[in-house]
Amino acid sequence: MAENQKAKAKMEQTKGKAKEAVGRTVGNERMTAEGRAEQAKGDARQAKEKTKDAFDH
Repeated sequence: MAENQKAKAKMEQTKGKAKEAVGRTVGNERMTAEGRAEQAKGDARQAKEKTKDAFDH
């Protein structure tokens, strides 16, 4: 299950980066902000998983 969460975190980060880039390209501030939010969500999920890994070992 942890691997699934790590993959989900990476996907959220990647999707967020893409959305932010597209938002900047077309000048859509809302899309840019949504992209940043998705990246932050992915970063938080990844940090949570790393913390869990540290305590498991």
